[in-house]
Amino acid sequence: MTKTRVLAALVMAPLAIAAILLLPTQWLALLAAVVFLVGLWEWLRLAEVEDTLARTVLLVLNLMLMVAMVWASRTASGGSLVLLQVAAMVGVGWWLLAALWLRAYDFGSDHDSGARAAKLAAGTLAVIPAWCALVLIHAQRPNGHLWLLVALAIVWAADTGAYFAGRKLGRRKLSPRISPNKTVEGLVGGALAGVLVGVVGGMLAGTPVSKLPAVALVALAVVLAAAVGDLFESLLKRHAGVKDSGNLIPGHGGLLDRMDSVLAALPVFVLGKEWLGF
Repeated sequence: MTKTRVLAALVMAPLAIAAILLLPTQWLALLAAVVFLVGLWEWLRLAEVEDTLARTVLLVLNLMLMVAMVWASRTASGGSLVLLQVAAMVGVGWWLLAALWLRAYDFGSDHDSGARAAKLAAGTLAVIPAWCALVLIHAQRPNGHLWLLVALAIVWAADTGAYFAGRKLGRRKLSPRISPNKTVEGLVGGALAGVLVGVVGGMLAGTPVSKLPAVALVALAVVLAAAVGDLFESLLKRHAGVKDSGNLIPGHGGLLDRMDSVLAALPVFVLGKEWLGF
């Protein structure tokens, strides 16, 4: 299984990096929309929408929301990013609420229509703002493509650091009911790796030395948000009684299993970057 995971990662990572570096923002936005909607399809499954027609209708509604935001952002001078910025801020607010939801494990676990509705709303609040944040980061000039890579690299480094630190040093469980294998030591190791990669990435993107502490602070916030995103998807899987969100990626499970952290990280990154001005 580990060999399969590594091979899949060796295929996916270069494709993602090439798309970020080579595609113009509008084409990357289209590609990202497809990827994020596939993740949302799996989210709807975890929300126990079993009927394919119902799931398709919900997916189309979210696609229409994306299209409507792009259409409404058009101006005579080319376009405005205000709607996308508002959506990213809404995403940050949602993930703060999600952190509270994690403390109430049983909320939404009773399989009734109210629980399903809450998880459906959560899917939209997770996916749409993350997509908007991705577009915002990449559209920034002159180094938006580099900053998007930095944001993703922080998440990837945190995931890797947490894995190895957890295996070697893990003693205290982070959230035993939701994800028994995650530890506090793993989170700390992931935070250190994520902040280090964020600072190095910031330097490569041309950030002045005086702004590197701000980059480090945002990287830390991104790591913590990524942990919330990961735990929240684990909560959904626990409630649904499944191990993976799907089986699309060999050795990795579903696409949502690979992007749960990214969904939470991107809105936090773009808000932090704009707020602290680097």
